[in-house]
Amino acid sequence: MSGRKLIATRDALSEVVARLRRAGKRIAFSNGCFEILHVGHLRSLQDARRHGDCLIVAVNSDDSVRRYKGRQEPIVPEQERAEILAGLACVDFVYIFDEPTVDGLLELVRPDAYCKGPEYTMENLPERETLKRIGGTLVQVGDPKDHSTSDLLSRIAGRGTPRAGVGATS
Repeated sequence: MSGRKLIATRDALSEVVARLRRAGKRIAFSNGCFEILHVGHLRSLQDARRHGDCLIVAVNSDDSVRRYKGRQEPIVPEQERAEILAGLACVDFVYIFDEPTVDGLLELVRPDAYCKGPEYTMENLPERETLKRIGGTLVQVGDPKDHSTSDLLSRIAGRGTPRAGVGATS
């Protein structure tokens, strides 16, 4: 099932979008690195899906993650990150992108809702000019940024104390 959700080329993405538009579907769109999927990601994607008849998720390529995060390599390779996302019921399609921003994809998809976490506003959104130009709407999704891959990696590296109620034994 998830294999049909993975979109390999920009042309294929264009065809999917055209098919959805012909069917009168509202498209929600989100993007990110999704290096290690955590509950914050899941909640955000589930919320994003509620803003459209389908959800397209663009995933940063490995090279893009290196440029963006400054790490040697992403923790999980792009194909695996895409496959994991495609396995979620709330995600309809996944596309791996290599550009620094999703401006070009916003132009192509022209989503009814561009879904980003609550840390993004029209003032700090890298794609704000494109979103304004295409008449798109920024929708804040998910809960407050209480979860992050960086925090998770720090906890793993430090093998620190479990949070209250998590993993504690009496």
